[in-house]
Parts: sequence; C-alpha cells; structure tokens
Amino acid sequence: MATLEDHNYTKMQSPVTRKLGEPVVTSIPEVPVTVQRKPFLQPEHDQKLAHTGTPRANIAATYEKPNGTTAHGWAQAHRHQTVLQQHCDFFDTDKDGVIYPTDTFWGFYKLGFGIFLSLLSVFIIHSNFSYPTLPGYLPDPLFRIYTARIHKDKHGSDSNTYDTEGRFNPQKFEDMFTKYAGGRDFMTIWDVLDMLKGQRL
Repeated sequence: MATLEDHNYTKMQSPVTRKLGEPVVTSIPEVPVTVQRKPFLQPEHDQKLAHTGTPRANIAATYEKPNGTTAHGWAQAHRHQTVLQQHCDFFDTDKDGVIYPTDTFWGFYKLGFGIFLSLLSVFIIHSNFSYPTLPGYLPDPLFRIYTARIHKDKHGSDSNTYDTEGRFNPQKFEDMFTKYAGGRDFMTIWDVLDMLKGQRL
C-alpha cells in the first residue's frame, strides 16, 4: 500500500511541467471550497483587461471597464488620488481631505439609508476608522477621517480589492463577484455576508 511519503517522493521524482497556453487549474474536487469559490479568469478569446493581478494606483479597472470610470472625465480629474481615496471622495463634500461624522451621515442619508442606519453608519465607521488615519498619536475627539492616510484603514476580513497602499486590484474585484455573486453583476446582503465569512482570516 502506498503511503503519503511514497506519493510525495513520486511527485518529487516526476515534476509536473506545464506548457505555455495550457489552462490554469483553479479548482480540484478533493478540496470542495476551490470548486465553490472559483477565481475570475478572463476568457482566452477575450482579453479585455491586461495584467488583472496588477493593482492600479488611480484607476478602478474592471473587466467591463478596463479604463476605469471615464464618464464626466472622472479618471482624468482624480488621477492625483488613489482609488481608495476616490472611493471616499463621495463623503468628502467640501474636498478638504477630511471626512467629518456629519459628512458620513449626510452621505449615507443621500444614498437612502434613512436616519437610523445613517447614524449607525457614522458610529461604526468613525469609531473604528478615525484613529488609524490621524497624523499624530493623540485620538481625535471629533472622530475625523483623513483621506490622505485612508490606506491605514485596511482591515483583515475585507475583499482585498484595495491593497495596503490604497491601490485597486482588478483580479480581487472580479474574484469577489465570481466567487460570491452566483454569476450576477451585483451582490445581495447575503452574498456580502457570505463573502465576509469566506474572507475571514
């Protein structure tokens, strides 16, 4: 009867050599989670997005929009900001690089979250994300978030769509939908909860 050591020895003696152009193996039935959560792969005949694994500093390039958001000159007007800073720009209404709790409240309220959820969002976001973005060591009694250091707010169970410097990783973005959205181009609250559970370290 063959043992694990025999199997490993055989593998070492006859390494698998891959040829260019062979399909990449992304799942194996022996590990079901790899079948359930397949990563995004561009179709061989339709390579819209070059270098999907390379993070972009100032463009949120996706398979559907390889040049990022170009409507109304967005990408050009915001080329001096990381994609994470652009993501937060909606809440920084006066464009001073500081997001106050009132900015967050009105941002969520404008998005249709209502008074209660907008207040809850302010409490959760500012109590957790203010301190890492501060320029000094003393806590801010106003719980402001400084967008110049927003990359410091990266946390462990996120999708890794943004890297630790605030750049956008197209591969991780596409993986999120491929793994958890069930073929849809949107995610439900249940998909997001499943994603958070799956991303937990």
